[in-house]
Amino acid sequence: MTESLRPNFLLIMADDHAPAAFSTYGSRLNRTPNLDRIAAEGLRLDRCFCTNAICTPARASVHTGKYSHSTGIKTLNDVIDQTEETTLGMLLHEAGYQTAFVGKWHLGHGGNSDPAGYDFWSVLPGQGRYYDPEMTEMGEPVVEKGYVTDVLTDKALSWLSQRDKDRPFFLVCAHKAPHDPFQPNPKHVGLFADHPIPEPATFHDDYRNRAAAARMATEQVALMHLKNHVPDAVPQGLSTEEQKAWNYQSYMRNYLRCVASIDENVGRLLDFLNDEQIAEDTVVIYSSDHGFFLGDHGWYDKRFMYEESIRIPFLMRYPRGVQAGVTSERIALNVDFAPTILDYAGVPEPQDMQGRSIRPLAEGRTPSDWRRSMYYRYWMHLAHFNIPAHYGIRTERYKLIYYYGEALGSAGAIDEPTEPEWELFDLENDPREMHNIYHEPGNAGLVNELKLELEQLQRELGDRPCDRGP
Repeated sequence: MTESLRPNFLLIMADDHAPAAFSTYGSRLNRTPNLDRIAAEGLRLDRCFCTNAICTPARASVHTGKYSHSTGIKTLNDVIDQTEETTLGMLLHEAGYQTAFVGKWHLGHGGNSDPAGYDFWSVLPGQGRYYDPEMTEMGEPVVEKGYVTDVLTDKALSWLSQRDKDRPFFLVCAHKAPHDPFQPNPKHVGLFADHPIPEPATFHDDYRNRAAAARMATEQVALMHLKNHVPDAVPQGLSTEEQKAWNYQSYMRNYLRCVASIDENVGRLLDFLNDEQIAEDTVVIYSSDHGFFLGDHGWYDKRFMYEESIRIPFLMRYPRGVQAGVTSERIALNVDFAPTILDYAGVPEPQDMQGRSIRPLAEGRTPSDWRRSMYYRYWMHLAHFNIPAHYGIRTERYKLIYYYGEALGSAGAIDEPTEPEWELFDLENDPREMHNIYHEPGNAGLVNELKLELEQLQRELGDRPCDRGP
């Protein structure tokens, strides 16, 4: 592919941005006009999922095209070693792209963990902070004045303004928002103040007919004030139910205010591409590292293999190569991001990448061998919110989850065993995942079929099963 035909890439990543908080995905909660522009002028994937719903492993999968068990980045404590792992930035830089990374890296700091393959990088340490963020820029500490989403966009636009216009670019703008503590831009504090945020249908879920894991979990909206996860001052004298309702309103109003800032700043980036007359030649992708419970099942946060946790937004615009208004319900994954970008760049992907390019879906085609199921695994056994380690399979209709009851350390040690359990959901008849049908009479054949498919995916992907429990 000649230099003049190679597209630019703008990859915008949010943190914890659930599809339910996009108007293009049918939100009842808010409007996202600039994000909707990307969808209306390109592709929207309706069944895109992460393979491990926690920040660090999910980001590693985006940048390497590999699953957590393959990168070894399974938990929040793991860091990337770029003498061992080849990342998207490294590959595109080697192929002649000018490259920049701004925002939340969250794959370690210092030495081989700093962003490699980028001509310019300026990253938040760990989660970073919303106001006057500290950053590490090309190895040096800096403090920037302002609101973090504005600051990161300013940095991205500054780099774009100084780029070499004769060479294609790859720019990652990775936002902290809307991750907790859900602190909005001061100019947005009045948004959503004049009407209550609708509660989801499963807000008062009592977790009957489900695995004990759902009852054990403490990521409950009702408990947010005890964990300092509500951004407003907590009123006194509320009943239990009143406290839960108040927590939800405080949490959601501020979460949506953070999203409003992201949408506004996405608009700034899109307008820059138009002003520079390079929108036609630029692949714009917007996504998030994982989903988020917006009160669904009475929860916030993520980690579980339930839909709201693993489903991620994926919007892509490329006027030269993607028709406007394309949607797809085929199963796509975060490990597909790197192969997709390499495909459009004309750069061969490494043989150890485990995803595949979604370019055919963007062009309105579905290959006959496109995946009909996906594999998920969460490793952080009881580490946060009392959620056990689990893995499972999601097909186009069913979801089978195995809470395998143990955490395997690097030496194979078992830590804090719990009882293994299974959950099976029929997503066609039970899209909100309220009824575990694993033990229902007549489902034995379906269970065996799904277990065989789960085992097949594990073999193909090179992961190790945990053979405990019936």
